[in-house]
Amino acid sequence: MLIIQVKDGENIERALKRYKRKTRNTKLLNQLKDNKHYTKKSTKKRKLIDKASYKQFLQDQENK
Repeated sequence: MLIIQVKDGENIERALKRYKRKTRNTKLLNQLKDNKHYTKKSTKKRKLIDKASYKQFLQDQENK
């Protein structure tokens, strides 16, 4: 559960912005979306490997 303390004289939009940032940082929404449908372990592993190879490709391009 996220708790946001609203300080005296603080704008409500500012507090909302802090709340949204905290929810993004906890990756709660990503977990909810992932749990919507079942994905096999092999599929998850394949996606991780693809992502790692893409990152490595970008890093190699940057170092050249």
